[in-house]
Amino acid sequence: MLESIVSYGLAVGAVYALIGITYNVMFSASRVFSFTAGMLGMLGGVLGALFITKFGLPVIVGLVLVLACGALLGIVTEILTVRPVLKSIEQHLYVLSTLAFALMVQQLTAIEWGTEAQPFPRLIPIGPGWLDQQFWLPMLACAVTIVGLELLYRKTLIGRAFLAIAEDSYAARALGLPETRLRMASFALAGMIGTLAGFTGAEMLLAFFGNQSILNFYGFVPVALGGMGSNRGAVIGGLALGLFQQAANFLVGGIFAAVAVFVVFIIVLLLRPEGLAGAATARRV
Repeated sequence: MLESIVSYGLAVGAVYALIGITYNVMFSASRVFSFTAGMLGMLGGVLGALFITKFGLPVIVGLVLVLACGALLGIVTEILTVRPVLKSIEQHLYVLSTLAFALMVQQLTAIEWGTEAQPFPRLIPIGPGWLDQQFWLPMLACAVTIVGLELLYRKTLIGRAFLAIAEDSYAARALGLPETRLRMASFALAGMIGTLAGFTGAEMLLAFFGNQSILNFYGFVPVALGGMGSNRGAVIGGLALGLFQQAANFLVGGIFAAVAVFVVFIIVLLLRPEGLAGAATARRV
């Protein structure tokens, strides 16, 4: 039982962590909390099954196409739901614009794909037990993503430009940085990360349009627990959430496991509103 809790908990926690990183990457470039992260995760599984199972494409080709679709959706999200809001006075309208876009895509997916959960193809038949791809593939994707982002932000000029607009967009514009294009690139990167999460976790979660709401919420929890904008905190929060969720499923099961997650989530936020890895905000008195 312990092996099952740990393996499944870490795997699903890695998926939640990747969705949390998707939230962070979009937020850092625009200061907009886009509710399309769960949509991207859902589409990663659905499109992967479509390309590999229905169209019979090789796994690598299917993955590349899924990531390309994610990048395209990220750009569309920025153009249609974020950019107009940033130009308006009521900038908090992104809550409606991003959520409406995500729900529209979800309903289109249900119409075209169907409302029944469908199995995801086995990509690398290694197993059984914790060696099964459904357990180690999401963790590998999470590790590669966090290392890749660290290298991007610390070692490349475009990564430093991302950090500059995240720190102070007004100063970045004054220095001549192309804020709009950098924001589009950041949303494209977030789209790739979100669909990668859904693609690597689809054998556990299946190719199902209903995964959107689950990933939206459980992907937000690591962001809140780890601190807004902290990718390392999102990884820690996601893995902790996955382990706790699976332990609660085994101990109490059903709806009580979800209640336990809510209770712990609220307690942590009451004790540390800035998140476990976030820095406390100084207030002038």
